[in-house]
Amino acid sequence: MIKVIDNVSSILRDDLTETVHRGDKVSIAAAYFSMYAYRELKKQLENVEEFRFIFTSPTFIKEKETKQRREFYIPRLNREQSLYGTEFEVKLRNEMTQKSIAKECADWIRRKAKFKSNVSGDNMGAFMTVSGSQEQVVYMPITGFTTVDLGCERGNNVYNIDSESLVPSLALRLLRI
Repeated sequence: MIKVIDNVSSILRDDLTETVHRGDKVSIAAAYFSMYAYRELKKQLENVEEFRFIFTSPTFIKEKETKQRREFYIPRLNREQSLYGTEFEVKLRNEMTQKSIAKECADWIRRKAKFKSNVSGDNMGAFMTVSGSQEQVVYMPITGFTTVDLGCERGNNVYNIDSESLVPSLALRLLRI
């Protein structure tokens, strides 16, 4: 079954709330991880057996080579700062709850999460899977694990799924039993 989640009439956060159950394994390959996205799914993520996250670009690693002048160099600092919220999550940062959310998220990461970074230099597509004993659900494409990608905040993502439709902040849910 294929289900279109457009974050307008169907919200990814709501679908994940129904899909993620106790003992499931959640795997994500994406460019961004935000503690505010964790906050949105805190109840479900506390009950997962394992949470695996791969940054699709080298992030939170030591650079082995000296920096060279590049015409299109994008400092990884921007990706790493997204942990504390992307440009679209400014409203959440202004709620003065960042410290408590950061503590809760850090505690959860120590107990449940594993983070890795794609250091191969090869392109990696972004996706999310939820694996349970009865089913495996795949969400794709996603940009990151942020409140914008979950459909909680308005962002600027537009994806073209076929020649006839443009759907804002689109995620496809693919179910395989």
